[in-house]
Amino acid sequence: MKFPLYIAKRYLFTRSKSNAINIITIIAAIGVFAGAFSLFIVLSGFSGLRDFSLSFSNEFDPDLKALPKQGKILKISEEQVARLQEIEGVERFSKVIEERVILSYRSKTNPAYIKGVDENYRRVNKIDSSIVFGTWLTNSEPQVVIGNGLSRLLDVGTFNYQNLLKIMVPIPGKGQISITNLNEAFNTRQVIVSGIYSVNEELDDKYLFSHIGLARDLLSMEEDEFSAVEFKLKPEASIADVSEEINEIFEGQALIKTRAELNDALNKMLNSENLFVYLIFTLVLTIALFNVVGSIIVMILDKRENIKTLYSLGATPNQIKNIFFMQGMLMTSLGGIIGLIFAIILIYLQMNFDLVMITPNLPYPVQMKLQNILIVIATIFTLGLIASYIAAGRSKKALN
Repeated sequence: MKFPLYIAKRYLFTRSKSNAINIITIIAAIGVFAGAFSLFIVLSGFSGLRDFSLSFSNEFDPDLKALPKQGKILKISEEQVARLQEIEGVERFSKVIEERVILSYRSKTNPAYIKGVDENYRRVNKIDSSIVFGTWLTNSEPQVVIGNGLSRLLDVGTFNYQNLLKIMVPIPGKGQISITNLNEAFNTRQVIVSGIYSVNEELDDKYLFSHIGLARDLLSMEEDEFSAVEFKLKPEASIADVSEEINEIFEGQALIKTRAELNDALNKMLNSENLFVYLIFTLVLTIALFNVVGSIIVMILDKRENIKTLYSLGATPNQIKNIFFMQGMLMTSLGGIIGLIFAIILIYLQMNFDLVMITPNLPYPVQMKLQNILIVIATIFTLGLIASYIAAGRSKKALN
């Protein structure tokens, strides 16, 4: 193998007498460089966008969430609460009540979901850090924190005591609703909007938060009835082990979901987009590697007399084939590694110096991940191997 590698290096790094061959070789190397460079940039960009998108859900979704397997109500006894507190991997947990409601403010109405939360909720989720106007809930009066989207739809502001926000929930079993029995068909509460939060468009248009007592009273639920329990885990905790313990406490009546499972649709969409972009840029890289094939074939034609000389001196056809195979692998490896190094430098500069901005205050999100580096190396190596093997096979015809 030393003999083919030595000759391959001489052919690759020594200028040919023909300027056309030198130009073709340079173009092929630049194509590999550009392919590796762009592939890593795109993968890093999508990794940044993925983390940026999921960071919004981290403010709203817990590490684990226990939901009722059947129906909408999860009954929790005092004994179960005590056992949940004893789980080693659980740092905090919060009991919540969620239900669909109708909001009415002045002449405007809009459907939404009320989420009644207890005093531990802010220690489980970071939703209060998303308050853009007003304050989080206090115990002084019936209050809610509403999404920015709902605020715009209803044209409601904070601490407007002259115009209260009305929350309505249909009372089960009241039959057909008409104008005459409209008030009797709904449980209604009037509340003050103490704060407005902003996480993302979907959540801002959907949820308002209240104290769990207000939600329970509005929905006529018992003291031991809840919609879900949300958990914050310790950093070293095993999600699988904690989920199993929670499931045992609820005797199999609860459905335990992780943060990723709660955002299953978003994760699938991001993964699909990442895969499609990778395939598209791999296709571009494949086209660029055709230049490598062409470069090696032209080199074989140029070195035909040398090939015959090597054959006459005792080199086997396989050794001659390996010369050009090694040349192709050297070209793709060097071009790919140099392109990858330049791309890593550019991503590092973006992460530290914000070279590209989406808005004046928001840099384009990118992430440096070992996984992406390995993907680029594996892609370049695989495609380079195939291209070099195909092109090197032409060397046997030069012996005829």
